[in-house]
Amino acid sequence: MKIGAVMFFTTDSMQPAALGRALEERGFESLWVPEHTHVPSSRLSEYPGGGPLPRPYYDIYDPFIALNTAAAATTTLKIGTGICLVGQRDPIVTAKLVSSIDQISQGRFLFGVGNGWNRDEIENHGTAFGTRHKLARERIEAMQTIWTKDEPSYEGEFVKFGPMSQWPKPFQKPYPPIIVGGAFPYAAKRAIRYGDGWIPRADRLEHDGVGVVIKKFREMAIEAGRDPASLPISIFRVPDDLTKLGFCQEVGIDRVVFSLPAEKEDKILPILDRWVQVKRDLGL
Repeated sequence: MKIGAVMFFTTDSMQPAALGRALEERGFESLWVPEHTHVPSSRLSEYPGGGPLPRPYYDIYDPFIALNTAAAATTTLKIGTGICLVGQRDPIVTAKLVSSIDQISQGRFLFGVGNGWNRDEIENHGTAFGTRHKLARERIEAMQTIWTKDEPSYEGEFVKFGPMSQWPKPFQKPYPPIIVGGAFPYAAKRAIRYGDGWIPRADRLEHDGVGVVIKKFREMAIEAGRDPASLPISIFRVPDDLTKLGFCQEVGIDRVVFSLPAEKEDKILPILDRWVQVKRDLGL
């Protein structure tokens, strides 16, 4: 089981290059960055975590810029969007970004994607909230076509373009893993349909129990004709609880990702060192 970290990078937090080096030096597998282009002052959608929206949601860097900075300062650390809001991004531009960062990092990019919960933010981008899931699927399919065809074209309800050329193609073949974020069962179904993995959050799995949800996900994959081994699971926001993490190992979770606050080194480094001990206790 691999262990990674996720942070909302801001101007007041530890910076991506420094955190990337610290994670790599301590033997962690990956660094993930969420995405919010902005947060509207109106509030049509409640914050899933409850209460007011934390300040870093407003302050966060663009994930591709932050991750590229971390990649340039490391050699083995994987870098991932956790998650990229594809419904708010042009697919042709995003395909170029993904290919570029995957080439520059020499195949270390993980493309975590999601469809978003903040209706105001989503609709500011001209995306209808009610059809965002189909739009996101078409954009991902369009990007897959761009990455794998010399002269790609796509014809969907929301995404349309004729034959074109775009290079570079990704370093990883056919393209970086598309790891679909979101809750069970709907995001799990999307992961099975067009993804290369699934990202659920630990707190969203607690109601039915991690083992129950994971079993259902793998059964759904088999029913859809997918090999569960082709859909590794990355659980985000895990606690440093050895019992729960040990259970994740037992049920074959591929990766766990712990959250870091948007703080400076004096707060972050002790957290990393605590997780180093957790990693040792797990035999990793």
